[in-house]
Amino acid sequence: MFGYDDFLKFMQAFFVVFPIVTLIHLLGHIFFAAIFGGKGIRVIIGTGKILFSMKFLEVRRFYFWYGGCEYTSLTYSNKLTKSLIFLGGSILNIASIFLVNYLIRIGILDANMLWYQFVYFSFYYVFFALLPMDMADGTLSDGKAMYKLWVDKNEDDSSADCQLVDEER
Repeated sequence: MFGYDDFLKFMQAFFVVFPIVTLIHLLGHIFFAAIFGGKGIRVIIGTGKILFSMKFLEVRRFYFWYGGCEYTSLTYSNKLTKSLIFLGGSILNIASIFLVNYLIRIGILDANMLWYQFVYFSFYYVFFALLPMDMADGTLSDGKAMYKLWVDKNEDDSSADCQLVDEER
């Protein structure tokens, strides 16, 4: 049965853990964009009205739903650098999974529901980010954007959660 303790775990998972996993994913994209000279870097967590913003981070009212990152240009722009930007979110999610497992293994973290949820949602994020698919709004998953970059031609150099935007914005 779904009891009170389960409700608290649900709240923890969707209102704490999932937004943190989303932030880690987006920081992975932005990490590689910054390495390759990205300008105008911005990370947006959630949708709706802006709750607060600081430097390059903007948090919105529905912080637990969706996230995205933007940059306006790259100093080093080629298929390899763009591929690493598309893969950056998944790379950081996978690295965080290994880090959490390592910290549990050496006894720094306890093996508990929080870390189980973190690893679960990290795998979830990686799977759906790398699955080459078109999103309902016409944007591309990271995997599909990378596929089009190498096979077809991804003209706008963007995926659903990592956008190259015009500098005028």
